Amino acid sequence: PKRDLNPRPTGEQDCGPTHCATAPPGFFVYFILIVLCTVTRLASQSLRRCGAAMEAVRQTMQLWQSIMKEIGGRFGTSVLSYFSFLKWLLMFNIFSFLVNFGFITIPQLVQGSNITNCQGFKGLELITGAGHFRQTVMYYGAYSGSEVNSRYNMQLAYFFTIAAYLVLCAVSLIYSMASSFRRNFVLSDAASVSAWRLLCSWDFNVVNEKAVRQRRSNLRIQLKVHSSALLLPFVVSLLNLVIPLLCSLLTQMEHYSNPRTQIYVIILRNVLLKMSILGILCYHWMNNVAQSNLTCWENLVGQELYRLVIVDFFFLMIGSFFGEFLRRVIGTKLIPKLGVPEFDVARNVLDLIFAQTLAWIGIYFSPLLPIMQMIKFFLLFYVKKISLSQNCQPPRRSGRAAQMQTFFIALLFIPSFVGALSMVAYTVWCLKPSDICGPFQGLNTTYEAVSIWMESVDRLQFNWVIWIYDKMITSELFFFLLSLIILVLIYFFWQITQGRKLLITLLKEQIVNEGKDKVFLLNKLKNLQNANNSQVLHQLENAQQPKV
Repeated sequence: PKRDLNPRPTGEQDCGPTHCATAPPGFFVYFILIVLCTVTRLASQSLRRCGAAMEAVRQTMQLWQSIMKEIGGRFGTSVLSYFSFLKWLLMFNIFSFLVNFGFITIPQLVQGSNITNCQGFKGLELITGAGHFRQTVMYYGAYSGSEVNSRYNMQLAYFFTIAAYLVLCAVSLIYSMASSFRRNFVLSDAASVSAWRLLCSWDFNVVNEKAVRQRRSNLRIQLKVHSSALLLPFVVSLLNLVIPLLCSLLTQMEHYSNPRTQIYVIILRNVLLKMSILGILCYHWMNNVAQSNLTCWENLVGQELYRLVIVDFFFLMIGSFFGEFLRRVIGTKLIPKLGVPEFDVARNVLDLIFAQTLAWIGIYFSPLLPIMQMIKFFLLFYVKKISLSQNCQPPRRSGRAAQMQTFFIALLFIPSFVGALSMVAYTVWCLKPSDICGPFQGLNTTYEAVSIWMESVDRLQFNWVIWIYDKMITSELFFFLLSLIILVLIYFFWQITQGRKLLITLLKEQIVNEGKDKVFLLNKLKNLQNANNSQVLHQLENAQQPKV
C-alpha cells in the first residue's frame, strides 16, 4: 500500500474534501476586523472631506464673503469692522421684516385691506412715502383691530409681534456686546396724486395764456406742499452730513498720538449731535403731532420716518461724494500735501447707527419700514465699497479693531436702541391711538388691548397666564425687584472683571520679575564662567613655566 508522504500529527482528525479547505476561525475574525477598520477609516475620511466641502460651500454662499476678505486684506481690520457692522445690521432688518410680514402683514392681507379709497401709484411715493403708500399696509392706519377668521386677534398680534421683536433685539445686542467685551477686553395728502406730473412732465395740451398761468400757479402750490413735506428730512440729513464733516476736519487739526483716542473723540461729538436731533424729533412727534386733531397721526409719523430713511440714504451717497471723492481730488490735484484720504470709520459707523435708530422708532408706525432699510443697507454696502476702493487709502496707523467693534455695539445699544425702545414704550403706554384708523382705534392706549384680552381670558383654563399678568407684568414691585437683581448681578460681574484685571496685572508683573531673574542668573552664570576660564588659564600658565 502507498504511504502518506505528509503524515499528519498525532491527534489530528482526517477531514473530508469540504473541511480540508476551511481556514481556522481566528483568520475570519481577523479578516473581518481589517475590513471593518478599513471601511470605517474610508468613511471617516469621506465624511471629513464632505464636511470640509460643505463648509467651503457655506462660506462661498455667505453674503459678501469674498468682498469682505478683499477689504480686510487691503485696508485692514479697522475698515473691515465698518462693513461687518453694516452686514450685521442688514441681518437685523431682514429678521425684522420676516417677523412683521409673517405675523402682522400676511394676516391683514388675508383679512382684506382696511382702506376703501385707494389712490393710484404715481411713482413719487418712493421718495415722499405718501399718496398710494398711505393707503397700503406700509403704515399703521391700514391695519384693522378685528379678528381674522374669528381666531387671530390683530390687536394682540400687532402688539406682541413688535414687543417680541424688540425683546429679541435687546437680547441679541446684550449678548453680542457681552461676548465681544469678554473676548476683547477681559480676555402726505391728496396733492400727491399729481406729483408725478408735477416733477416729470408738463401738460402740453394747455395753450391758452390764462390757462397756462393757472396751471403754473397750481404747480407752484403743489411744489410748495411737497417741499414742505421733504423740508424736515432734508434739514436733518443736511445737519448729519455737514457737521460730522466739520468735526472730522477739526479732528485732523488736533494731533492725537493714539488713533483710538481720535476715533472716540469723533464718535462722542457725533453721538451728541445725532441723539440731540432724534430727541427733538421725538419730542415733536409725541407732543405736537400726537396731540393734534389729525385723523391718523400715526400715519403722519410713519411717513416722516419713511422720508427720513430715504433722504438719509441720498445724503449718505452725497457724503461719500463730498467726503471721499472730492477729498481725493483736492488731495491729489490741488493740495498734494493733504494726500489721499483715509476711510472715516467713526463717522460712517455713526451714520449706520442713526439709520438703524430711525428703523427701530418706525417699527410701530410703519411695520414694513425694515424692507426699505434692507434695500438701503444693501445698496450702501456697494456704494461704500466702490468709494473705498477708488478714493481711500489704507490707514497709516492701525487701531484695535476688535475693541472698536465692541464700542460700536455698545453705542448701538445704549443711546440708539434704548432711546428707540423708550419712545415706542411711551407711545404704547401713554398716548391715545387715533379713533378712525389702525388696530387700536377706540382705545385709550395701545396697552389697553392687552388688559381687555386678559379680562376675557378663562381664568380656570389659563390660571397661570392670569397669575403672570397680575403678579409680574402689572406689578411695580416685581420690576423694582427685577431691577435690583440686575444691578446686583452687574455689580457682581463688574467685581469679577476687576478681579481678573488685577490678576492679569499681577501675572504681567510676575512675568517681568521672572525675566529680570533670568537676566540676573544669566549674568551670574556668565561671570562664573569667566572666572573659571581665568582660573584655568592661570593654571595652564603656571604649569607651562619651567621649574627652577
